[in-house]
Amino acid sequence: MNRVIRFHQIGGPEVLKLETVEVGAPGPGQARVRHSHIAVNFIDVYFRTGQYPVPSFPSGLGSDAVGVVEAVGEGVSDIRVGDRVGYLLGPLGAYADVRVMPADVLIPLPDGISDSTASTLIMKGMTAQYLFRQVYPLKGGETILYHAAAGGVGLIACQWARALGVNMIGVVSSDEKAAIAKAHGCAHTIVSTREDIAQRVMEITDGQGVPVVFDSVGKDTLQASLASLQARGTLVSNGTSSGPVNIDSRMLAVKSLWLTRPAMVHYAKPRAHMLDMAKELFDKVLAGNIVSEPSHVFSLTEAGQAHRLLESRKSTGAIVLMP
Repeated sequence: MNRVIRFHQIGGPEVLKLETVEVGAPGPGQARVRHSHIAVNFIDVYFRTGQYPVPSFPSGLGSDAVGVVEAVGEGVSDIRVGDRVGYLLGPLGAYADVRVMPADVLIPLPDGISDSTASTLIMKGMTAQYLFRQVYPLKGGETILYHAAAGGVGLIACQWARALGVNMIGVVSSDEKAAIAKAHGCAHTIVSTREDIAQRVMEITDGQGVPVVFDSVGKDTLQASLASLQARGTLVSNGTSSGPVNIDSRMLAVKSLWLTRPAMVHYAKPRAHMLDMAKELFDKVLAGNIVSEPSHVFSLTEAGQAHRLLESRKSTGAIVLMP
């Protein structure tokens, strides 16, 4: 029997229940994957709490894992039994020992990248890729503001920014996290619990502000993000961990600002494009530009504890479940 984490209603981490379900053979266009590592992402919290709706209850959770292909269905040609793969798209349900997946969302893993490393890269590294290379393409030499710089995506973003020659100002919540972000390539840090974010940005940029802010926090940091931007700057609202963002267009008109709320699903399709994104990320890792391992590892049965840690904002780096 296959162990899965499911929830029957929205709520806190306590609604996550360990259950068993049968997993059958893959159908046409599908593959069965046995997980070795399952990533915990903030989007999982959004689904659990109802900020993002699930199709029905009971619902699985998680959309990001790595493992090995156990079986493939009819019509699957580019994925084979024994392949090590990861994925970040497809239906909810990654919090499980084994699952059947659409084969076209599976990403083959290079030999030089372990399952442990890959578990921190598939969603988080691909997020850094689409933020820095697609949503707001960075060319090098820019000074940018990045919130949650010591988080799972943030530590990869620090390293990617350094590799690109980008001057990254990272917002963190403690001096300990500031030290971690700087060690990963963040040029400047702002400790939000004791420093005024916009004021520090203006000091660092000689009053110019930054051309782009990447803000995954949302409600609590909106005003500081807008105040940190140059005229005609861009706010990339790539998360709402503190609550949703509500913006009156007049707030943008003050400096003719741009606002975007990107979603991975619109940047990682079609499949060929997703594989190109992954290759760029993996090449950075294999070249030594990005080093990434889980910072916190829990068993599958401890999914609720993993969510509590993630929501506490006390964690740094990636959180991973292991079956």
